[in-house]
Amino acid sequence: MSTLKLIEQPSLPGFESIKRHWDAGNNIVSARILPGEYYVTIKDEMITTVLGSCISACIRDKKAGIGGMNHFMLPETNKQKLNVGEEHVVGNATRYGNYAMEHLINAILANGGKRKNLEVKLFGGGKILPTLGDVGKNNIDFAMEYIDTEALKLVSHNLGDIYPRKIIYFPKTGKVKMKKIKDLHNEKVVLREKEYRTTIKDEPVVSDIELF
Repeated sequence: MSTLKLIEQPSLPGFESIKRHWDAGNNIVSARILPGEYYVTIKDEMITTVLGSCISACIRDKKAGIGGMNHFMLPETNKQKLNVGEEHVVGNATRYGNYAMEHLINAILANGGKRKNLEVKLFGGGKILPTLGDVGKNNIDFAMEYIDTEALKLVSHNLGDIYPRKIIYFPKTGKVKMKKIKDLHNEKVVLREKEYRTTIKDEPVVSDIELF
């Protein structure tokens, strides 16, 4: 049954690399995204991820039921670097956040969504390890500023704290299930996030994307 469901309900072009499976508990196709990934669907699917200090934006066209979710963090940077003249580092961090948000939004719009109908829910930004400093807060600040600058409708959010979160999003209805992972020794979440952070550290992002 699970294989048949996936065959009958293929992902949108461009999202073939995202891992999907049949979730018998929710009786629905489930797409699981990792740090740096995003997924958009026009069908009745659910999208899941686990967040530490990263942010996930759950965005959908509330009338068409087209939506998706991303999972991102800003490359390591801080205001001190800006003050000592490393403007290019802070600029790259901002561009990376824009890249993550704009790819998700444009994929929704390209598949029939309308900007005026978009609603956003934000999650993540936890301070899961003291050694990660203000990474979570920087991610939260960026996401909230982005929503405000782009005049998007933020309908709910759960940000900050010290716990990782498991997020389950249903774009068709806009429903989100969230579970805080109280085991602070969840090494898999921490390791995955550290590896992701290393790959994007001060990495330039080339993007000419504009929202339409």
